[in-house]
Amino acid sequence: MADGKSDWQATASPELLRLRAQLFTTLREFFAVRDVLEVETPILSHRTVTDVHLQSFSVTGKGDDELFLQTSPEYGMKRLLASGSGSIYQITKAFRSEEQSKQHNPEFTMLEWYRIGFDLDKLMDEVEELIVTVTGCDAIPRFTYQELFEQELDFNPHEISSDKLQSLTRETLTITGDDLSDTDYLQLLMNHLIEPTLPEQCFVYDYPVAQAALSKIEENADNTRVAKRFELYCKGMEIANGYSELTNPQEQKARFAKDNQLRTELGLLAMQPDERLLSALEEGMPECAGVALGVDRLIMLLSNTSNISDVISFPFDRA
Repeated sequence: MADGKSDWQATASPELLRLRAQLFTTLREFFAVRDVLEVETPILSHRTVTDVHLQSFSVTGKGDDELFLQTSPEYGMKRLLASGSGSIYQITKAFRSEEQSKQHNPEFTMLEWYRIGFDLDKLMDEVEELIVTVTGCDAIPRFTYQELFEQELDFNPHEISSDKLQSLTRETLTITGDDLSDTDYLQLLMNHLIEPTLPEQCFVYDYPVAQAALSKIEENADNTRVAKRFELYCKGMEIANGYSELTNPQEQKARFAKDNQLRTELGLLAMQPDERLLSALEEGMPECAGVALGVDRLIMLLSNTSNISDVISFPFDRA
């Protein structure tokens, strides 16, 4: 924290503020020509996510009601889809209660969009079109999660036993703590050993079932059940996270329950499932694919900076 005499100043330069404004114009033009509707949904909600990896900011409202700042606009946008909105996008603020770092700010800007009738491949095509439009990069290669682990670490992440995964990870990396899950071990290997080997831009898709979040689970060409989702990496940063969206209300309810069971086991507060989202799924949400993209990180790419504070007017420690 600065001494108070200078911490009133913006951390983003006027040039980067103009770049940010230009990007917003480009994004809106991109979706306008594709007839994707811009929408707004509440930032402050009565429910929040159950995902154990996402921690929400809570706010005390009138009458001591507990409210939450959104970690993403996903639930509201899915309710719009079920209401007949058609394909939609949103540029909005999102909030996650995590430590500030060079790549993370607790308050950040997110671009999220949903395309009715798209599968995962078609959505990756559109994300690629957007990134090429904005950055001028070449075509973006695509790798399955499995082939990356087989190429770099010589094992199939969908089939390896828990004991072998734990042993291999602890032999390779310095790890403290004994309460890590298979997903934690895979993520450590991905972060430390695989991500540094990735090309400047690439898609990684077909994740392990345990990492499905809100995506569908389907069989791949090898008859292995995988989570139909992708992540886009650019210069070592995760830029976007896309799903072939889960539309089954019973499966969604079961995943909420499983999340809360794990939260309890980890000593985290269980979160009340979003009943309005479940009702929207029961009414019928159209088959679609959706993606969330970090706008601040995209501006970091455009400006060739490694610190998110350089592209935000006032980051968390100056808010």
